[in-house]
Amino acid sequence: MNIKKVLIANRGEIACRVIDTCRRLGIATVAVYSDADRHARHVALADEAFRLGPAEARLSYLDTERLLTVAKASGTDAIHPGYGFLSENPDFAQACADAGIAFIGPRADAIAKMGSKSAAKAIMAKAGVPMLPGYHGDDQSDQRLTEEANKIGYPLLVKAAFGGGGKGMRIVEKAEQLGAALATARREAQSAFGNDQLLLERYLTAPRHVEVQVFADDHGNVVYLSDRDCSIQRRHQKVVEEAPAPGLSDALRAEMGEASVKAAQAINYLGAGTVEYLLDEQGRFYFMEMNTRLQVEHPVTELVTGQDLVAWQLAVAAGEPLPLSQEQIKVQGHAVEVRLYAEDPQRDFLPATGTLARLRWPEGDGVRVDTGVIEGDAITAYYDPMIAKLISFGDDRLMAIRRMVQALGQCELAGITTNLPFLHRITDHPAFAAADLHTGFIEQHSDALLAPSQDAWPAAWAVALALLQQGDSGDVPLGWRLNAPARAQLLLEDEHGERYPILLTAADHGWTTEHNGDTVQLAQVPCRNRLRLELNGHLKSWPCHRDEQGITVLLPGGPLRFAQVTHQGEQSQGDADKALQAPMNGTLVANLVNVGDAVSAGQALVVMEAMKMEYTISAPFAGTVTALPFAEGAQVADGTALVALEAEA
Repeated sequence: MNIKKVLIANRGEIACRVIDTCRRLGIATVAVYSDADRHARHVALADEAFRLGPAEARLSYLDTERLLTVAKASGTDAIHPGYGFLSENPDFAQACADAGIAFIGPRADAIAKMGSKSAAKAIMAKAGVPMLPGYHGDDQSDQRLTEEANKIGYPLLVKAAFGGGGKGMRIVEKAEQLGAALATARREAQSAFGNDQLLLERYLTAPRHVEVQVFADDHGNVVYLSDRDCSIQRRHQKVVEEAPAPGLSDALRAEMGEASVKAAQAINYLGAGTVEYLLDEQGRFYFMEMNTRLQVEHPVTELVTGQDLVAWQLAVAAGEPLPLSQEQIKVQGHAVEVRLYAEDPQRDFLPATGTLARLRWPEGDGVRVDTGVIEGDAITAYYDPMIAKLISFGDDRLMAIRRMVQALGQCELAGITTNLPFLHRITDHPAFAAADLHTGFIEQHSDALLAPSQDAWPAAWAVALALLQQGDSGDVPLGWRLNAPARAQLLLEDEHGERYPILLTAADHGWTTEHNGDTVQLAQVPCRNRLRLELNGHLKSWPCHRDEQGITVLLPGGPLRFAQVTHQGEQSQGDADKALQAPMNGTLVANLVNVGDAVSAGQALVVMEAMKMEYTISAPFAGTVTALPFAEGAQVADGTALVALEAEA
């Protein structure tokens, strides 16, 4: 088959990634978009683009009928599903085949077999792939699941039987937590995958997450292309990936690779796939799942093998044999990838929305950026909050890490809260350098990874001086005092909610302020588009960006935005009110209480969903529920009160 035109049934960075390879190979591309993505980067890059529907994914990117209509109208030869959306939907793969359009992925039956984690584990066990103890049965009653949980023992993992990405997944430490975990996992699974079936399995307390990239063609060839470590995760979603997985012996790599080939052969696989394992401290590996698509982290494999995996996908879909045999695949160097998200790690990784008011990517040897956005684009609540993937490559792991740390320090982002400082701290952490990796890495090192920036206070002082210099000190202007130095008092708040009360006293050649019992000498040094601060004789300088949200200081470890608080009001009441509001645009999933109920502090009141994850709104104080403004299923806006609560007398 000669593929001349490909429709990419996706958006964002993966759509742009596929377009890049197609353009290099001389293949025409067709983009699709929702109303929210009319001006998106992938739309501009493609040769042509078609509207699918409204912003909601179910009315656009998940509309199989509309996608096939566009494919036929545009004369498409093949459809690339990317990852997410319909990439692992067997019905869509079959519909493409029935329409005579090549699906750039495995056949529908292979997707179906691996789509059910329960069925997948049965198939893999039969194929001789090592398995964890667990329950994967059809009886989904709470009674049966409780019985099986008691057999497996605690801690255990509740997982959606269909899907991935951390959705519908809960760790259960003890028996009394099981009921709530089952209810929440079912809701998330139904919402994300349209199926609320669950499975249970033994939870390893400090495993590594290691996966193997496999590829198969229609000529009986199956190979594996290196392995990857994806252990550093939050909410069971990967944050940092690297290839090859550090610290594995050649024998273990070969054993895992050969087991992965057997897994692919067991389901007559075609195309790109990933077999994921948990690796315990004794070096034993256990099958977790198989993802029947290209992975988000595929660039690290591309860099260490020198191969274009999207080009491999296109070749296999066209009926060609694999480009290389197992003996011809060579692994050289080391690659690290981080996922840059619009989220706030200091607020339990709450996804963020907003506009990318400033966006500058790093440049230099050994650095690659895969992104679907440009400066001025908005990150909305409709889709995954990933902004970009940064990938570094070096002759060895140390060089790859050094380049990543440097690249993260060169990123300039403003206008939206991101995990950039968090990523910088992970890749610069001694435990990461030592390859002390496991799925509890973030929890173990959370104090260091989530601590305030050491430059936070100096940056706040620089912002305060800039506001004074520009006459923007609000309600507290520079104060004159009889026979005493002038003073100015400002209150700043950063994007994480931390507050910085600053009292400045005029002094020779600048200002002084008190901090942690010490007197600090400050001087503002004028500089266009930068903040420059002389701090006890030490000159500091940072790029900055100013907009209606405040001043963002682009610190070496990541940006930090400051806004002036001009009316403090009743801070405690304001914080309590905020705790009862929607943290972002989303959908109300469940009201867990009724009007008139007496609730205790910390009790769960409402569950909402945004960006494919559930969030629970809990009572900030004991009281009585006086109103529940929204019914289940209602769309709610960021900052909207979801429950009214009258405090106890």
